[in-house]
Amino acid sequence: MLARATTATPWGIEARPVQVEVDVHNGLPQVQIVGLADAAVRESRERVRAAIKNCGFDLDPKSIIINLAPADLRKEGNHLDLVIALAMLVAYEQLPQEALDGRLICGELGLDGAVRSVRGGLAIADLGYRLGVREVLLPAANAAEAAALEAVPVIGVQGLAEAVQHLTGATPLPPAFSSAISAEILASAPDLSEVRGQETAKRALEVAAAGGHNLLFLGPPGSGKTMLARRLPGLLPPLTLAEAIAVTKIHSLVAEEPPAGLLHQRPFRSPHTGTSTAGMIGGGSNPRPGEASLAHNGVLFLDELPEFRRDTLEALRQPLEEGNVSVVRARARLLFPARFSLLAAMNPCPCGHLGDPRYCCRCPPPLIERYRSRVSGPLLDRIDLHVEVPAVSLKELRSSAGESTEVVARRVAAARAVQLERFGLHVATPNNAAMGPEPLRRFCALEPAGRALLDAAFEKLGLSARALDRVLKVARTIADLAGSDGVRSSHLAEAIQYRSLDRRVAG
Repeated sequence: MLARATTATPWGIEARPVQVEVDVHNGLPQVQIVGLADAAVRESRERVRAAIKNCGFDLDPKSIIINLAPADLRKEGNHLDLVIALAMLVAYEQLPQEALDGRLICGELGLDGAVRSVRGGLAIADLGYRLGVREVLLPAANAAEAAALEAVPVIGVQGLAEAVQHLTGATPLPPAFSSAISAEILASAPDLSEVRGQETAKRALEVAAAGGHNLLFLGPPGSGKTMLARRLPGLLPPLTLAEAIAVTKIHSLVAEEPPAGLLHQRPFRSPHTGTSTAGMIGGGSNPRPGEASLAHNGVLFLDELPEFRRDTLEALRQPLEEGNVSVVRARARLLFPARFSLLAAMNPCPCGHLGDPRYCCRCPPPLIERYRSRVSGPLLDRIDLHVEVPAVSLKELRSSAGESTEVVARRVAAARAVQLERFGLHVATPNNAAMGPEPLRRFCALEPAGRALLDAAFEKLGLSARALDRVLKVARTIADLAGSDGVRSSHLAEAIQYRSLDRRVAG
């Protein structure tokens, strides 16, 4: 008898449908899998047969052919065990074909018939919704994550026998429900009031959070650059529903444990300086998202920026400009979303004390030049705000606490609300940093005094055309924080101030 079922295989951050066909006939007892399956899928033959036997089903030794269509799509991972086992039971006439019709089924099987978790549960549920299936069968460990989509009923099963009981109607299982917020975001973020002094850097952090801008901190060791950076997540607004779905899809592909629900806090990724190019932007033989994609709709923090490999840093140019990463392989081209705010920190020289009045820098000029040249001018040009973070004095350390994260976050939220109203819900990223040429001309028009100030800054600082646009975007964010409809000269002057370190950083 011929049996048919529908399942899915990972494809970037999405899932693609796979039709499973099982034919059982008399012949030499064997199991053949055709249809461009990888090693993990081919190994499922042994897992499936052992699981069926240990769940009490008796299958006569026959010749079994399992076809995975479409034949030109590579099938990867552990997603197909459960659907193959159920299709084999249909082919042996121990389960009716109607039980599999209209259902999308994924899951890994243990030898005892237990159904184990798979990666990408939310993407599978999204595929089920787009296919119009009546039900998605997933491992119980993935059910809460997939149910967060609330678009299609998700049934979580713990074992093969339980799945059969549900499909036959003997013991129907209720649809799963998702937690409102994943447990990962329950930990409280550090507060901005804990940072003493550094008022200019705090202001730049607020501007970056309000407009989604890229930010570079330059200062000696111990001045508070990392401390400031780790307080940025608390200033950012929660993810919208569409953003939360996209972020959860990405993290579901790499997480050791499936998320308990949608992630509602913007990601904050801080990779090590030894991270490879593939680790930063994604790739590998079976392409997975890298740190840039894991920071999608959030923040990518690069501490000790010049210590990263130059090719790794240069690979960030595409996501900084386009908001995605293209990974090309012989058989396919995958697109990973990677629209993040870059937050970087670096020392002014290898020893870190250049310009620090408390210490003597002994780095020779050629060494300083080599150190700074590790970060290219084109990459620096894509960073909107360059801020000096000087060493903190004893008086500042003993000063009273400044504004709390909650107070600053309210101003950030108000500015973001203005931008959302300005750009509308139809824009993928409704913030000032993502403005294109037409919105830039429309919303960043300058008065005559402002145009004269910008022209002078362009000549004196040697700004590029890209840097000029970024100055205007930052000025628009400063105006939004001030509640101003137009961009005034004072807003523009503050934005230009954040580019005055360009030449010093570039050496």
